[in-house]
Amino acid sequence: MADQCCAGKSGKTALNDPKWRRVLWFALLINAVMFGVEIVAGVAADSRALQADALDFLGDSANYAISLGVAGMALAWRARAALLKAATMLAFGLWVFGSAVWGFVAGSAPRAETMGAIGALALAANVAVALMLYRYRTGDANMRSVWICSRNDAIGNIAVMGAALGVFGTGRSWPDLAVAAIMAGLAIWGSLEVFRQARVELAAGS
Repeated sequence: MADQCCAGKSGKTALNDPKWRRVLWFALLINAVMFGVEIVAGVAADSRALQADALDFLGDSANYAISLGVAGMALAWRARAALLKAATMLAFGLWVFGSAVWGFVAGSAPRAETMGAIGALALAANVAVALMLYRYRTGDANMRSVWICSRNDAIGNIAVMGAALGVFGTGRSWPDLAVAAIMAGLAIWGSLEVFRQARVELAAGS
């Protein structure tokens, strides 16, 4: 109960705080730029983990845009937006998992050097965004969805760098594909967390 009270106060304060909007704008810009960088590098390096992370950056950019659009609205509307974002997280997770399964059948070994370099750049970007969003992690479902996305992204980037080492050491694609599958699992898990909280808030706001 205490956690719920704190969450409500945090959400209310953040909605009236222009810092929340500024943080979202910075996060939106960083994610949009990193999508462009990673999708080009992922295709060039034939890395499904990088391509999956690039699509995640794109999805996060859309999520931040939605969050900016509903920041001043009633709880029920913010909960509906969170449900939409949870659905996109779930769709991303299922797509990445399917891509990883296909890669196990038909994929070739990606370029480890490109994976490592771009993974490190993406990690720096996501850590910066996660630090900016950390204070809002206990807000409503909409804010929580933003925090979960950033947290999962940082974990995923560390995994991409680990996959790069695995590809470099083995000369095979399975570390890249395994990381893509892990990222899919994170997205699916995160979407279920947001779904649960958003449904509770939607019922409370009806």
